[in-house]
Amino acid sequence: MHNMVDKNEASWLGQLRRGVADRCVLALLEHRERYGFDLAKTLSQAQVIAGEGTIYPLLSRLRRDGLVDTVWRESPEGPPRRYYTLTPAGADALAQFRAQWTQFTRAVNELLDHAKEVSSE
Repeated sequence: MHNMVDKNEASWLGQLRRGVADRCVLALLEHRERYGFDLAKTLSQAQVIAGEGTIYPLLSRLRRDGLVDTVWRESPEGPPRRYYTLTPAGADALAQFRAQWTQFTRAVNELLDHAKEVSSE
């Protein structure tokens, strides 16, 4: 039974991570351009994505959707790198997400706090 709970726990958490990973990329690009490996490393350390292989399909989708632009730049450490920047549409999507996320997390926190209060009565 304990393994079933762990599996369900991992499943919903994985779904949540997948659901917010693209918006986290937009947030990381808000103030400066970044290249794919840098984004992957930051998101992986924050445990938003599993690893580097996850980031490139996500970046391709964001580019296709017009939320990020790219430019190739020479790198002092090897081959040229593709740098990603936020587009105006990406900035709008990030602003909308921030507002929705704040409202959503506030509502969830209130429900969790209410459930805790009810269970301690």
